[in-house]
Amino acid sequence: MKLILLSGGSGKRLWPLSNDVRSKQFLKMLRNPNGELESMVQRLWRQLAANGLLDSLYISTSKTQADMIVNQLGTAVPLILEPKQRDTFPAIALAASFLYSREGVGLQETVAVMPVDPYVGEDFFALIKQLEHVLDQSGADLALIGVTPTYPSSKYGYIVPAESKADKIQPQMYRVLSFTEKPSEEQAKWLLKRRALWNCGVFAFRLETMIKELEKRGYPVEYDALIQQYDRLPAISFDYEVVEKAERVVVVPYDGEWKDLGTWNTITEEMTVNLVGKGHLDNGCTNTHVINELDLPIVVIGTSDVVVAASPDGILVSDKAKSHRIKDIAKEWNHRPMFEERRWGWYQAIGYQTTDSGAEVLTKRLHIHAERNLSYQYHRHRSEVWVIVAGEGEFVLDDRLRHVQAGDVLEIPVGAKHAIKATADLDIIEVQMGDSLVEDDIVRLCLSWEEIMERVNRDQLEGGA
Repeated sequence: MKLILLSGGSGKRLWPLSNDVRSKQFLKMLRNPNGELESMVQRLWRQLAANGLLDSLYISTSKTQADMIVNQLGTAVPLILEPKQRDTFPAIALAASFLYSREGVGLQETVAVMPVDPYVGEDFFALIKQLEHVLDQSGADLALIGVTPTYPSSKYGYIVPAESKADKIQPQMYRVLSFTEKPSEEQAKWLLKRRALWNCGVFAFRLETMIKELEKRGYPVEYDALIQQYDRLPAISFDYEVVEKAERVVVVPYDGEWKDLGTWNTITEEMTVNLVGKGHLDNGCTNTHVINELDLPIVVIGTSDVVVAASPDGILVSDKAKSHRIKDIAKEWNHRPMFEERRWGWYQAIGYQTTDSGAEVLTKRLHIHAERNLSYQYHRHRSEVWVIVAGEGEFVLDDRLRHVQAGDVLEIPVGAKHAIKATADLDIIEVQMGDSLVEDDIVRLCLSWEEIMERVNRDQLEGGA
């Protein structure tokens, strides 16, 4: 069985820490067994490793989230990259074509799909392992996992199993009768009487099923060809496009720990500390949480049921029960994220201005982890000045290598090829200046330091000849 993790979304309900690049699954607010902070994706990865599910696993994500995943999970993670975020149907279609045409996976192989950020108990993974058996025994096209509801929620989709005993294929496996998406509370109460289950977004199918879905719609099944036509795929969920139209669907109930930590109210319930970052909560605070990514301290006195979240993108102070409203407010803001994690470390935008001549100036703080490096690259529209604040490393400018350390000032003209590797953690203040300061103004020549050194040595030899 192959397992596909879907990583997408912008997580506006957890603004200001989450944004279009750093979604909720990457926020480090939970604690691992060693007491260290970890993100939802790191927690799930740890659980998958404990259950022996990493060897057959792939992560489907967009290019904008790839660096974040590598930074948190390591460079060995197999990624299937979408050209851009669309929805779960295009993502799963692309992943299926990748398995079929790039990996040579057989058409009868079972493919299980799940979100990258569920908060579940260890027994959940035993059910995932059984999905291949469920497909074998039921003869169904799709096998879903449904969570036994704990209350009549209007936030989730529902799977309604067939009621009669004749429809019960075998213990803990039911034919699906219908689906209901985010009902009213009254409808949810009625659905609970029908033994309906929450749809947690976990399902399995034979690879052949998805390949046939692509062929039926006239899309190519070869990965490279599908990438070229990715914009043609409908931006729609897999549930709407495939699951709810399928004739033979079964569901396996899960009656264990499952939570959607999608709001400040729910995620703070699982936090083992009330303060993350600089700050102070006095003894008069009850059920109040502060998550602070700024260097300035936050002091909270005598409040109850409040969340305070601060990042370079903004500050939120909210009653926990009403914190979900931030999603509708934050979606109106389209400014670039001020903080991003990358495969080499992270950066924070400090300031932006436009000069009298019309040039743009952007100042950033970069942190490069030891033994990580920026790619060998150049820019068409901007020059840069780097001030090494702390640490040391190796710096390449137009094929010339030199050692750098705290106090060095590095000037990088427009069009100059450059890269840097940290031999010890590097902190850099970067000042960009040009007529267009966009992240897309990067032409990458090499990614790994080994490739960079090979290119530099080759170019030097050719230049000497």
